[in-house]
Amino acid sequence: MIVSWNTTNACNMYCEHCYRDAGVKAEEELSTAEAKSLLTEIAKSGFKIMIFSGGEPLMRPDIVELVAQAKSLGLRPVFGTNGTLITPKMAQDLKAAGAAGMGISLDSLDQGKHDRFRATPGAWAGAVKGMENCREAGLAFQVHTTVMDWNRPEVNAITDFAVKIGAVAHHTFFLVPTGRAVNIKEESLRAEEYEQILTEIMEKQKTVPIELKPTCAPQFMRIAKQMGLKMRFGRGCLAGTHYCIISPVGNVQPCAYLNISAGNVRERPFSEIWATAPVFQELRTMAYKDGCGRCEFKKVCGGCRARAYFYHDGDYMAEEPWCLYHGRKGF
Repeated sequence: MIVSWNTTNACNMYCEHCYRDAGVKAEEELSTAEAKSLLTEIAKSGFKIMIFSGGEPLMRPDIVELVAQAKSLGLRPVFGTNGTLITPKMAQDLKAAGAAGMGISLDSLDQGKHDRFRATPGAWAGAVKGMENCREAGLAFQVHTTVMDWNRPEVNAITDFAVKIGAVAHHTFFLVPTGRAVNIKEESLRAEEYEQILTEIMEKQKTVPIELKPTCAPQFMRIAKQMGLKMRFGRGCLAGTHYCIISPVGNVQPCAYLNISAGNVRERPFSEIWATAPVFQELRTMAYKDGCGRCEFKKVCGGCRARAYFYHDGDYMAEEPWCLYHGRKGF
């Protein structure tokens, strides 16, 4: 099971697609003591992978201490970061504290395009330097790419770049309109384009030695099965079943893009929220509607619950809007 904690809302960038609308540190973010208690609760609940994200998690001054705490609890600490703050010393400190991997964002091989998307001059160079610093420190890293209409033709080339620079994986993220991403939703892909690019990614997986994984496009699991491609993943959408996220101030929600609070860790223990919150209980029924409900792949796919929520007036159990299949046998 995987949990992600937005450690802070502070960020040194102002990316167009940020679901957290990050930039300035939020008032009353969890303290170091509260964070350590949260990590204990997360381990108690049976989670194994602990994602430190943000905002920009490396802007939190106690981040190395918290990584060490997570490691001591038997969690596997990993990161989602823009990479620009991974100095040689930071990479070494994180490695020594027990960090298992860094997910570093790179959205284009064109420096200008990446920097514009991230609204920060030098973002591309900083991300690549961060990767190199991880490599030198022996700290595993992977490349994260948000797929849009303007960089869709580059996806396979970015995979090749990831292989060349020494990444262990290339994870592609598909836009869900939340936070600032609402302003650029027209740049996201649609059903036919999703089917096409996911098929291309799965075909690419056959030719490269690193892991390729689409995120927020759970139909990749159906496509992989149809292609006879074995994946280590058991399911596409994990929201509320094997995954949840915690905000900088302690709100728990099913995923980063499904903005429904299941409770706050300052008011109830995280383990209790995870076990009993109604939104989690409903998601675990897998009683989806329409195409997702009748689909024979619903247990391995699940449809994107956040995209269903956005495009079906708050109904997160509705069918995934950007899927061509929807339970059609012989597709």
